[in-house]
Amino acid sequence: MLEILRKTLLIGAGLASLTREKMESAINDLVRRGELTEKEGRELVDDLFKRSMEMKKDMEARMEKIVEDTLTRWNIPTRKEILELRERVERLEKTSPPVQGKD
Repeated sequence: MLEILRKTLLIGAGLASLTREKMESAINDLVRRGELTEKEGRELVDDLFKRSMEMKKDMEARMEKIVEDTLTRWNIPTRKEILELRERVERLEKTSPPVQGKD
């Protein structure tokens, strides 16, 4: 499980480092060499950037699901659950009289 998480993080980091500028630079080289027209190059940059952003969002969603599943399996409350409990305790404290300790 941890290996999958590590690999997913590495892939996500790789996608994040693949910036639009780097893509443009590589494709501009192809345009200079005459392997692509300028229009094809612009379209390719746009397409690649769009796909990389979609992959990044997909990867983030998968990571979130893996973490949520792991927390559930290990019975660890999420931040949301803790905040909900805190709010519930605060509401109960406002509506209930304080409990007196035994002396």
